[in-house]
Amino acid sequence: LFDGIYPFYPQKRKATVFDVSIITVIVVFLTFTCSFLLIIPGIRGRARLYWTLRVLLSLIVGVVIVVVQFTADWETGWVKANTSYKAFSHALVNVDIGLHVGLAGVNVTLMGNPVNQVNETINYNEHFAWSFDADYDHSYGEGLKRGLPSPILYVAEKFTTQSPCSVHRQYRISGHYASASLWVAFCTWLISNMLFSMPVLVYGGYMLLVTGAFMIFSLISFSTVRNSPMCPIQFGTAALHTGYGGSFWLTLVIGLLCFVAGITVVTLHFFKLDVLKTFFDLREDKTEECQEMTEVYVNPVCHFVDKGL
Repeated sequence: LFDGIYPFYPQKRKATVFDVSIITVIVVFLTFTCSFLLIIPGIRGRARLYWTLRVLLSLIVGVVIVVVQFTADWETGWVKANTSYKAFSHALVNVDIGLHVGLAGVNVTLMGNPVNQVNETINYNEHFAWSFDADYDHSYGEGLKRGLPSPILYVAEKFTTQSPCSVHRQYRISGHYASASLWVAFCTWLISNMLFSMPVLVYGGYMLLVTGAFMIFSLISFSTVRNSPMCPIQFGTAALHTGYGGSFWLTLVIGLLCFVAGITVVTLHFFKLDVLKTFFDLREDKTEECQEMTEVYVNPVCHFVDKGL
């Protein structure tokens, strides 16, 4: 016995708190943000504000496009019920049961009220994947072998390929198409940043519009599963109902933001080009300064050449 545990025996399973992939993506984008903050003091005048606004908005769009690929709250639902805890047992427990659907799978959460009941700690968050490299039915079978609580297995069984609900195929295909659309949106977001830095401002605005369009396509693709009838998930008299979650609405907001930003850039290009150049720090006075510096450097050379002739 060491510090209250037996080190050479299997330990109790713990509920998942956060996805490692999400943490990795956030750390990468925070690194870019910190690097930019180190550069900011070297930018003088009002251009510092414009640079900060452009870079932070761009990073927010990029991190959202990538993070929502790994989240499990595109569609969520909760229900509080008194239900059986294990098979072949008549003991009832008071629990909160949550269903969280993502693009790559489904999470089923079971939280006891209170957590300690029937001599056990009821705190589960089980993930069942349906991505291309995963077998949902195999994950469900492994859950049966491990003896997961009955409420988790009951909810997970609704999404198996053999279930009479027949929703596995719809969720799996819609999730794949939504994920593919988001990856295309990420590529167009990268292209828009390159065009803004070249600078080819109007084409950068067009690519922002394309980015927003593909984000909306991903939402439309995921929404198609709502057209198919969902099997009722009943726990006695209580029913578990689902609705669009935080990732869905966040993707919608960022997609609309891309549309607004793209339309603004294109409109300013045709009607207020000076304002657009000022925002992107491409004012003509800087061009004139560069030309004057070039003339100061070139003229003496030309003078000596003329004198030699």
